[in-house]
Amino acid sequence: MAFEKGLAKSEQAYEKYTEISTAFADIVKDEFIATWQWWAGLALFIIPWLIWVKYRKKDSTGRLLLAGLLVIILSLIIDLAALSMGLWSYPMIIIPLAPFLFLPYHFSLAPVGVMFALQIKPKMNSLYKGIIFSAIGAFGGMNFFNAIDFYNPKNWSTFYDFVIFLTLYYSGYWITRMESLHGLENGSGKK
Repeated sequence: MAFEKGLAKSEQAYEKYTEISTAFADIVKDEFIATWQWWAGLALFIIPWLIWVKYRKKDSTGRLLLAGLLVIILSLIIDLAALSMGLWSYPMIIIPLAPFLFLPYHFSLAPVGVMFALQIKPKMNSLYKGIIFSAIGAFGGMNFFNAIDFYNPKNWSTFYDFVIFLTLYYSGYWITRMESLHGLENGSGKK
Protein backbone atom coordinates (compact mmCIF):
# COMPACT_ATOMS: atom_id res chain seq x y z
CA MET A 1 0.00 0.00 0.00
CA ALA A 2 2.81 2.43 0.81
CA PHE A 3 4.26 2.01 -2.69
CA GLU A 4 0.98 2.92 -4.41
CA LYS A 5 0.55 5.89 -2.09
CA GLY A 6 4.09 6.99 -2.96
CA LEU A 7 3.33 6.70 -6.68
CA ALA A 8 0.22 8.86 -6.28
CA LYS A 9 2.14 11.50 -4.35
CA SER A 10 4.90 11.40 -6.94
CA GLU A 11 2.38 12.08 -9.72
CA GLN A 12 0.95 15.00 -7.74
CA ALA A 13 4.45 16.42 -7.33
CA TYR A 14 5.06 16.07 -11.09
CA GLU A 15 1.85 17.96 -11.79
CA LYS A 16 3.03 20.77 -9.50
CA TYR A 17 6.44 20.73 -11.17
CA THR A 18 4.77 21.01 -14.60
CA GLU A 19 2.84 24.06 -13.37
CA ILE A 20 6.06 25.60 -12.02
CA SER A 21 7.91 24.89 -15.28
CA THR A 22 5.11 26.55 -17.24
CA ALA A 23 5.30 29.57 -14.94
CA PHE A 24 9.07 29.81 -15.54
CA ALA A 25 8.57 29.55 -19.30
CA ASP A 26 6.06 32.40 -19.10
CA ILE A 27 8.53 34.48 -17.07
CA VAL A 28 11.21 34.00 -19.73
CA LYS A 29 8.80 34.77 -22.57
CA ASP A 30 7.04 37.73 -20.95
CA GLU A 31 9.71 39.30 -18.74
CA PHE A 32 13.25 38.25 -19.60
CA ILE A 33 13.60 37.66 -23.34
CA ALA A 34 13.58 41.38 -24.20
CA THR A 35 16.26 42.29 -21.63
CA TRP A 36 19.99 42.70 -22.13
CA GLN A 37 20.53 40.22 -19.28
CA TRP A 38 18.77 37.43 -21.15
CA TRP A 39 20.74 38.11 -24.31
CA ALA A 40 23.97 38.30 -22.29
CA GLY A 41 23.14 34.93 -20.72
CA LEU A 42 22.52 33.44 -24.16
CA ALA A 43 25.84 34.88 -25.37
CA LEU A 44 27.57 33.30 -22.36
CA PHE A 45 26.20 29.98 -23.55
CA ILE A 46 27.59 30.28 -27.10
CA ILE A 47 30.58 32.65 -27.26
CA PRO A 48 32.96 30.74 -24.91
CA TRP A 49 32.66 27.66 -27.13
CA LEU A 50 33.31 29.67 -30.28
CA ILE A 51 36.43 31.17 -28.69
CA TRP A 52 37.57 27.76 -27.47
CA VAL A 53 37.14 26.18 -30.92
CA LYS A 54 39.32 28.88 -32.42
CA TYR A 55 42.06 28.95 -29.74
CA ARG A 56 42.11 25.42 -28.35
CA LYS A 57 45.26 23.34 -28.38
CA LYS A 58 44.25 21.20 -31.35
CA ASP A 59 46.44 18.20 -30.60
CA SER A 60 44.83 17.94 -27.14
CA THR A 61 41.21 18.45 -28.21
CA GLY A 62 40.01 15.00 -27.13
CA ARG A 63 41.59 15.15 -23.69
CA LEU A 64 40.33 18.69 -23.13
CA LEU A 65 36.80 17.76 -24.20
CA LEU A 66 36.87 14.81 -21.82
CA ALA A 67 37.90 17.18 -19.01
CA GLY A 68 35.11 19.56 -20.06
CA LEU A 69 32.56 16.75 -19.99
CA LEU A 70 33.66 15.76 -16.49
CA VAL A 71 33.34 19.39 -15.36
CA ILE A 72 29.82 19.56 -16.81
CA ILE A 73 28.76 16.41 -14.98
CA LEU A 74 30.33 17.40 -11.66
CA SER A 75 29.06 20.98 -11.77
CA LEU A 76 25.53 19.73 -12.46
CA ILE A 77 25.68 17.25 -9.58
CA ILE A 78 27.03 19.87 -7.16
CA ASP A 79 24.48 22.43 -8.31
CA LEU A 80 21.50 20.08 -8.11
CA ALA A 81 22.48 19.06 -4.59
CA ALA A 82 22.94 22.67 -3.46
CA LEU A 83 19.74 23.85 -5.13
CA SER A 84 17.72 21.06 -3.53
CA MET A 85 19.03 22.21 -0.13
CA GLY A 86 18.24 25.85 -0.91
CA LEU A 87 21.88 26.98 -0.58
CA TRP A 88 21.69 29.29 -3.60
CA SER A 89 19.44 30.07 -6.56
CA TYR A 90 19.56 31.50 -10.07
CA PRO A 91 16.96 34.28 -10.41
CA MET A 92 17.77 34.83 -14.10
CA ILE A 93 16.34 32.10 -16.30
CA ILE A 94 17.88 31.70 -19.74
CA ILE A 95 16.31 28.43 -20.86
CA PRO A 96 13.06 27.37 -19.19
CA LEU A 97 13.70 23.65 -19.80
CA ALA A 98 15.80 23.63 -16.64
CA PRO A 99 14.58 26.73 -14.81
CA PHE A 100 16.47 26.09 -11.59
CA LEU A 101 19.88 25.86 -13.27
CA PHE A 102 22.02 28.56 -14.87
CA LEU A 103 22.87 26.44 -17.89
CA PRO A 104 25.47 28.80 -19.41
CA TYR A 105 27.58 28.15 -16.31
CA HIS A 106 27.30 24.36 -16.50
CA PHE A 107 27.50 23.83 -20.23
CA SER A 108 29.81 26.66 -21.26
CA LEU A 109 31.56 28.85 -18.69
CA ALA A 110 32.79 26.17 -16.27
CA PRO A 111 33.95 23.56 -18.81
CA VAL A 112 35.48 26.05 -21.25
CA GLY A 113 37.14 27.92 -18.38
CA VAL A 114 38.70 24.71 -17.07
CA MET A 115 39.77 23.62 -20.57
CA PHE A 116 41.48 26.98 -21.18
CA ALA A 117 43.12 26.91 -17.75
CA LEU A 118 44.47 23.42 -18.46
CA GLN A 119 45.99 24.33 -21.81
CA ILE A 120 47.50 27.69 -20.82
CA LYS A 121 51.06 27.33 -19.43
CA PRO A 122 50.85 23.53 -19.14
CA LYS A 123 54.18 23.33 -17.29
CA MET A 124 53.11 25.79 -14.58
CA ASN A 125 52.63 24.40 -11.07
CA SER A 126 49.10 22.95 -11.07
CA LEU A 127 48.42 24.15 -7.52
CA TYR A 128 49.18 27.76 -8.43
CA LYS A 129 47.18 27.49 -11.61
CA GLY A 130 44.23 25.91 -9.79
CA ILE A 131 44.28 28.64 -7.13
CA ILE A 132 44.38 31.39 -9.77
CA PHE A 133 41.58 29.80 -11.79
CA SER A 134 39.43 29.24 -8.69
CA ALA A 135 40.00 32.76 -7.37
CA ILE A 136 38.98 34.30 -10.70
CA GLY A 137 35.91 32.05 -10.94
CA ALA A 138 34.74 32.43 -7.35
CA PHE A 139 35.74 35.91 -6.28
CA GLY A 140 35.45 37.47 -9.72
CA GLY A 141 32.85 35.53 -11.68
CA MET A 142 30.40 34.51 -8.98
CA ASN A 143 30.43 37.95 -7.34
CA PHE A 144 29.87 39.54 -10.76
CA PHE A 145 26.92 37.22 -11.46
CA ASN A 146 25.54 38.03 -8.03
CA ALA A 147 25.82 41.77 -8.82
CA ILE A 148 23.85 41.42 -12.08
CA ASP A 149 21.23 39.10 -10.50
CA PHE A 150 22.21 35.92 -12.37
CA TYR A 151 23.13 34.23 -9.07
CA ASN A 152 21.79 34.54 -5.52
CA PRO A 153 24.24 33.00 -3.04
CA LYS A 154 21.85 33.51 -0.12
CA ASN A 155 24.15 32.82 2.88
CA TRP A 156 26.66 30.83 0.82
CA SER A 157 30.28 31.94 1.26
CA THR A 158 32.34 32.81 -1.80
CA PHE A 159 35.12 30.74 -0.25
CA TYR A 160 32.94 27.64 -0.79
CA ASP A 161 32.62 28.61 -4.45
CA PHE A 162 36.42 28.79 -4.50
CA VAL A 163 36.61 25.21 -3.21
CA ILE A 164 34.08 24.06 -5.83
CA PHE A 165 36.07 25.71 -8.64
CA LEU A 166 39.27 24.14 -7.32
CA THR A 167 37.56 20.73 -7.29
CA LEU A 168 36.35 21.22 -10.87
CA TYR A 169 39.79 22.34 -12.02
CA TYR A 170 41.57 19.38 -10.40
CA SER A 171 39.01 16.92 -11.75
CA GLY A 172 39.76 18.18 -15.25
CA TYR A 173 43.49 18.21 -14.54
CA TRP A 174 43.38 14.63 -13.26
CA ILE A 175 41.50 13.25 -16.25
CA THR A 176 43.81 14.91 -18.79
CA ARG A 177 46.84 13.36 -17.07
CA MET A 178 45.55 9.78 -17.12
CA GLU A 179 48.08 7.48 -18.74
CA SER A 180 45.33 5.22 -20.09
CA LEU A 181 44.31 8.00 -22.52
CA HIS A 182 47.43 7.22 -24.51
CA GLY A 183 46.82 3.45 -24.78
CA LEU A 184 44.70 3.12 -27.91
CA GLU A 185 46.59 5.44 -30.23
CA ASN A 186 49.94 3.88 -29.32
CA GLY A 187 48.66 0.32 -29.37
CA SER A 188 50.08 -0.13 -25.90
CA GLY A 189 46.90 -0.19 -23.84
CA LYS A 190 47.02 -2.48 -20.84
CA LYS A 191 44.57 -5.32 -20.64
